[in-house]
Amino acid sequence: MGYEDHKESAGSPSIRCAVVTVSDTRTEETDKSGSIIKEKLRSHGHAIEHYSIVPDQIDRIEETLESATGSAQVVIFSGGTGISKRDTTYEIISRKLEKTLPGFGEIFRMLSYDDIGSGAILSRATAGVYRDTIVFSIPGSSGAVTLAMDALIVPELAHLVWEILRQK
Repeated sequence: MGYEDHKESAGSPSIRCAVVTVSDTRTEETDKSGSIIKEKLRSHGHAIEHYSIVPDQIDRIEETLESATGSAQVVIFSGGTGISKRDTTYEIISRKLEKTLPGFGEIFRMLSYDDIGSGAILSRATAGVYRDTIVFSIPGSSGAVTLAMDALIVPELAHLVWEILRQK
């Protein structure tokens, strides 16, 4: 069975998703990136099981990852992927992933380069599997979120979840 056959087998089920914005300053009213993610998921028939804004603190990010993987099939973190001292999302997510999807970060940075140029190297976007849950960690800017959702996440979401479920 080839890639297209696998993707077709996945169909288009409603996926249970968690959306987590990592920010010390955003509120629900100002979280444009979180709103974009939720809207794009809902418009493709997926359910938002969990939404939160957590500060860029290692223990809070880790606690949120642990609780979100209990009910969601996919967890999308936005924010905290840069290189400043406060950016710790990458450290937590990359340490927890049991299987990585290196192509996600590579392709995201390639597409970002087409958009913003050399600044794309500052992104530490990553993805993989943790506790039978697909986890994405993407930058928090609305442009980066839109790019990741439209070009990579939404088109493969059902296929990724199907790959996890079919082996259970």
